Amino acid sequence: MSRVTKKASSVCTDSPLSMSEVCRKMTLMRQILTSCFGPNGRLKQVHNNVGGHVLTTSTSTSLLQAVSSSEPLLKLITASILNHLSRFSDCGLYTGILCLSLIDHVQKSGLRPSVAIKINKQLLGVCTSFLNQEDCGCKVNVDFNSCPTLVTLARSVISSKPACVLTEREQQHISTLAVHAFLLTVPCGDTRGSPDRVRLGRTVTVSSEGHFVLDSAVFPGLLVNAPDMQLHPTDSERTRRGPGPFRLALFTVSLSGDLSELGVESLEVHRGAPDPEELILDQLLRLGEQAVTDQVEVFMCQRVIHPVLQHYLRRHGVLVIERLGIAVIEPIVQMTGAQAVALYQTPIPPEAYGQVKGCCVRTIGSREMLHLLPPQEPAPAVCTMVLFHRNETMLNELKTACQRAEHVLRLTLRDPVALLGGGCTETHLAAYVRNKGTTEAAEAALSLGVSRSQYLLGLNGFCSSLETVSLALEHDGGTSLVDLTHAHHWSVPQGEGLQWGDGGEVPASCGCGLVERRARPGLELEWTPLNTRYPFRPVPLVVDKDTAPTPQLRVLDSFTAKLNALQVAVEMANLVLDIRYVIQDVN
Repeated sequence: MSRVTKKASSVCTDSPLSMSEVCRKMTLMRQILTSCFGPNGRLKQVHNNVGGHVLTTSTSTSLLQAVSSSEPLLKLITASILNHLSRFSDCGLYTGILCLSLIDHVQKSGLRPSVAIKINKQLLGVCTSFLNQEDCGCKVNVDFNSCPTLVTLARSVISSKPACVLTEREQQHISTLAVHAFLLTVPCGDTRGSPDRVRLGRTVTVSSEGHFVLDSAVFPGLLVNAPDMQLHPTDSERTRRGPGPFRLALFTVSLSGDLSELGVESLEVHRGAPDPEELILDQLLRLGEQAVTDQVEVFMCQRVIHPVLQHYLRRHGVLVIERLGIAVIEPIVQMTGAQAVALYQTPIPPEAYGQVKGCCVRTIGSREMLHLLPPQEPAPAVCTMVLFHRNETMLNELKTACQRAEHVLRLTLRDPVALLGGGCTETHLAAYVRNKGTTEAAEAALSLGVSRSQYLLGLNGFCSSLETVSLALEHDGGTSLVDLTHAHHWSVPQGEGLQWGDGGEVPASCGCGLVERRARPGLELEWTPLNTRYPFRPVPLVVDKDTAPTPQLRVLDSFTAKLNALQVAVEMANLVLDIRYVIQDVN
């Protein structure tokens, strides 16, 4: 078939970063991401101009998936951020802000892209090498025997999502629940060997709106919907019996007995032949007889169970749960050790049965749910986190935040360290890189084949971009400072005097809480506004536990997630700077 109109030629754009419209869109994107950053970030409402669902969020994943752009360079950056988030769940806004800031500084400095790319690669190597050192000044060990450290890590993730609209008390409660759920999924047995072979459990989230956040809780085991529990007194009586273990059978095939489930379009029945529906019912009853004979006490099905089979099983004291849905099948298999049976025409194999320690009915909001208790044998644990909130928007954001926090906690199992939050890692890293780069500028420039002035220009842009991330935490007109001893980030609220020379108006501690304004007698800190290009070598903080109390860390970031975010941001900025042509098919 011939085309109605002639196919148009592809459009080739030369040096896209030199176009004002492209630069304007990238600046707007950076402003959007910056305005969402941190616990005081601004919320965003995204909706189609012809109507439809309105999304309210401050989470990078939801925001980037909802906002579309026709600019190929922005699509490329967005795709890289989403790919990072799919693997690490955190530092998405950090990645976007740093990447776009690096591109912006290169354009403003007048450096050739090829020169800036070489300098960025070299400085990225300096950063990763420093962060992986044992004596890195912005890295702390995560002790799994100390719950406060884990709660701080979880709280840092949850508090960075202002759309959750949580009070301080609610943040602490939800963070504690996230750590509790995480610890329940970590096996307690012998886990020696490769960390890759350790099989973790699973956290299932059940949510209900219109209730107090502080009523949220974590239960070991699994909660499944049981709306018909009150209609069948035998089921309620069964849940009140003594402790198990109880044998469990799980089916994914429909046990409704409908002919449509056979998957045939037509069925021809000869005169005198048995009724197909009666044959199917006989097969289902034989299945029920085997379950009773094998002493099955919990009979569960993903889909519908025939009423006659339900009546038969309940008459023999079996707890019957139907319409489970596909979402809980895998957690049930993981917790009970059962094998999901996909046929009813053959006998149930003995190895298909699982076990639960017990079961009871719980009221979650307006729903009746069956609580399956995990067996005592060592197995990957499954727990259920029940979340409440005041409305649907806040509840959805809270569910996302808790899932991100759980993923961040799991990342620490492989590498049990964390980075200082509150902008302190960025300011400390920028001070270290600026001091090292300035000291070794001649040698570094010679090895890269650039002039010393070009290297120092690229160095300033790289360090300023790191400091831009710390500056993005301030949204209310306050002033960001950096101390000239440890290079930590300090924020002075708007309206307070800027007497940072003697610390008169500086807060009691830095952004992460590790450095205090007057930590030791005789050691006075000095401050300077952030981004003033003041070169100095930051001193790691050493706390003498015998003479001074250990400072309380307020904010921690995932080491694994932020290190990868740093690499993705620099590499993506280099890729965008290296693009000479953009070819688009306009048909």
